[in-house]
Amino acid sequence: MSDLQRAKAILGDLIGFASISSESNLDIIGYCARHLEAAGARVEVLRDPMGRKANLWATLGPEGDGGLVLSGHSDVVPVANQNWSSDPFVMREEDGKLFGRGACDMKGFIACCLAKAEELAMIAHHQPIHFAFTHDEEIGCFGARALTEVLAQRGLRPRLCVIGEPTEMQVIEGNKGCCEYSVTFSGLEGHSSAPERGVNAVEYAARYIGRLLDLRSDLVARAPDGSRFDPPWTTLNVGRLEGGVAHNVIANHAVLDWEFRPVSMEDMSFVKTEVAGYVETLLGEMRRTHPNASITTETIGEVAGLEPMPENAARDLVFGLTGRNEASCVPFSTEAGLFQALGTDVVICGPGSIAQAHKPDEFVSLDQMQTCLSMFDRLISDRS
Repeated sequence: MSDLQRAKAILGDLIGFASISSESNLDIIGYCARHLEAAGARVEVLRDPMGRKANLWATLGPEGDGGLVLSGHSDVVPVANQNWSSDPFVMREEDGKLFGRGACDMKGFIACCLAKAEELAMIAHHQPIHFAFTHDEEIGCFGARALTEVLAQRGLRPRLCVIGEPTEMQVIEGNKGCCEYSVTFSGLEGHSSAPERGVNAVEYAARYIGRLLDLRSDLVARAPDGSRFDPPWTTLNVGRLEGGVAHNVIANHAVLDWEFRPVSMEDMSFVKTEVAGYVETLLGEMRRTHPNASITTETIGEVAGLEPMPENAARDLVFGLTGRNEASCVPFSTEAGLFQALGTDVVICGPGSIAQAHKPDEFVSLDQMQTCLSMFDRLISDRS
């Protein structure tokens, strides 16, 4: 069986696990663990506090610092209300494409890793090769955050990391962060004929949104000189506002979901500080009428971006393995910044296109899978 046939068979198995973020990923992690154990890896399955989710950390070669991490997330986004041509959890091959939920985001990369694990074991004599397969990337990178915290506690710092997000095997050295929040406004209901006697939660949520939109303009002006992101500034989005019960009732409850994608840690701090200050202003006004009024912010996830670095050994390694000589930056978020925070050099490169991710009839092409396998072939050849 060729490497491509093996990877395709593995991908079919991986797609068969409906590892939507809302569900357990233990079955797919167990499958990956068995493959890596068969290749001779030392495997740890690190469960979350509830025991329903897990990260996989596996190592070929010696213990200790250094080495290369091959990283991918095991969870996928939902398929509800999407118009698929066939069962999204049964891989379908057509016209050189492999269809299924997670095919490119990012089970295609994981399949290539597993298909080449036995050969990778043969070159992991002096420097370890690690596999990091995580949970809950799609809803806040919770798995990678937990895993990198474990590595930091152990004093373990890998030297290099390749995140196999779908980049069409282009080399990516920077991505924006992602900060997501859900804000609940609690006011005081009353009859709409006497608005001064109530605290309208929807109105205060609308004013909060207005401040966010003002910040959007500020962020455009703060775009760093020479920024390589598209767009070059930190973006901000209001995703959902829900509140109130009727047109003639003062709304006592509202919920706002919003996010921003910082290009730098400085912008992350700027937005959080400005919003926190404005919340205090709104609360002061609300509580003059109703002392128990509140604004409560739930942080869904805060993930720093991958900051491009002048020196990046992971980028240079992948240049050599792929034959490319140019690296780009992308606006979408990944787990890369969490590994970079360990002091690891990180690059993003994987099969498939982000344009296909999260959509019905998601696919990865056989050509892209082969290109990824060839990257591993070059790594094995160079280190043999």
